[in-house]
Amino acid sequence: MSNTRKAGRVAIQRIGAIKNVSAFRDYLDSLGLDIPVDDAPLSAAERSPLATALDIQDSTVGNRWCVHPMEGWDGRPDGQPSEHTIRRWQHFGQSGCKLIWGGEAFTVTAAGRANPNQLFYRPENVEPMRALLQTVEQAHQDRFGQSATDDLLVGLQLTHSGRFSRPHRKDRMEPQVAYHHPLLDEKFGIDPADDSVLLSDDDLKRLTDAYVVSAKMARDVGFGFVDVKACHGYLIHETLSGFDRPGPYGGDFEGRSRFLRETVAAIRNECPDLMIGVRLSAFDRPPYHPDPAKTGGGKLGPGLPDEFRGGPYPGFGCSRDNPLLVDLTEPIRLIRLLADEHGVALFNISCGSPYYNPHIQRPAFYPPSDGYQPPEDPLIGCVRQVQTVRNLKQALPDIPLVGTAYSYFQEYLPHVAQAVVRAGWVDFVGIGRLVLSDWELPAKVLAGADYRAAKKICRTFSDCTTAPRNGIISGCFPLDDYYKHSPDAEQLKQAKAVLRQRLKSE
Repeated sequence: MSNTRKAGRVAIQRIGAIKNVSAFRDYLDSLGLDIPVDDAPLSAAERSPLATALDIQDSTVGNRWCVHPMEGWDGRPDGQPSEHTIRRWQHFGQSGCKLIWGGEAFTVTAAGRANPNQLFYRPENVEPMRALLQTVEQAHQDRFGQSATDDLLVGLQLTHSGRFSRPHRKDRMEPQVAYHHPLLDEKFGIDPADDSVLLSDDDLKRLTDAYVVSAKMARDVGFGFVDVKACHGYLIHETLSGFDRPGPYGGDFEGRSRFLRETVAAIRNECPDLMIGVRLSAFDRPPYHPDPAKTGGGKLGPGLPDEFRGGPYPGFGCSRDNPLLVDLTEPIRLIRLLADEHGVALFNISCGSPYYNPHIQRPAFYPPSDGYQPPEDPLIGCVRQVQTVRNLKQALPDIPLVGTAYSYFQEYLPHVAQAVVRAGWVDFVGIGRLVLSDWELPAKVLAGADYRAAKKICRTFSDCTTAPRNGIISGCFPLDDYYKHSPDAEQLKQAKAVLRQRLKSE
């Protein structure tokens, strides 16, 4: 395996080939990246910053590790958890993370599912969701002791997939959009003249009611909080950039944030004792595509941003005149408003969308099948997100923030995580892909154990993304034997072979 890869004209070094912390720091310096890196991870007994508890409203979270919510594409068609879902939630409980952010993207309506196997609300699914919550709690107690759940906070992410809804077939989108986007419509095959895909003001009001119903369920079965998802190009995130949407849910900041604010307010009114969080894409970028001049021979080309010449770009958290530049003015205003006026207790900060600019949202050495080669060293994307959360934290010091894009640091994740928490750049370090490959890494770090010995650190092969892009369940096929030796692994292998063959002919 080569230790480097080209990103455009830039050679990317594999993290696994960097021999020690000093060399890792040197490599960061060579990229012009400013981020603290500790010499060695400390255990909880050694008073690691990652082992410090944090009070959030009436709850105590026992450490600074967080499991991000993920879509497994592995529920049952009736919206109930399958054995695959239950296994993943057991791993969340065994991880040692004291903040489980949603664990799963749970859809408030069947029509808003991102795939036909996504968990969703209906009365028959209430008890299975109670059992799923008990699964993570029991796994945590079995691993860490009977009282371990006293400082464990588990939430449920509530979502509607909007533009990326696939409620009936994994290979066919049934979009429900907030507005016609000048680049995303074309990219995902939506006729800009087809207004049947537009959600009306009344549709949005009914969806607010659906969020409330799911929030009540989450409260009643015992979840500690709900996340009103506003990230990754899904419906609520899309409304935040609806500059050209007419009426009360578009236009100025007040209009574009109205759906999110009304939904949070409705949940707060009906569930006054339920904690609310928001996972927010703090900045966006235009969609990217593989460079056609460098695609072929079995390989994708490096990513290029789609050109936009139609006037100010409709993006949230980016400059409308140059959408490649981050502008946190509105995200800071939104977070402060949600916290102060609507009681939102904590925020999980992400960016962009895995559907149209994955290297921004989920930096990786190997691209997913529907992506492109990284146009920059993935460490640049990681540090961009870390620095973004740092900037938000400086502007909003009293609001608990979870950071994203840490998995790509790989061996040096504990060194970076510990340093940024100590420095006050972030309150919680969130991990997603890594939990699929080495779900006990946080626990091993806090115990002072050798977290490298198992050789299960996520290498960002992107199979956990490529699989669902091809209608297969998501999991770590390279490093988790459960997936590696499953029938789905053969389907994934065939899907990747088809892609390589197609690219060879281009």
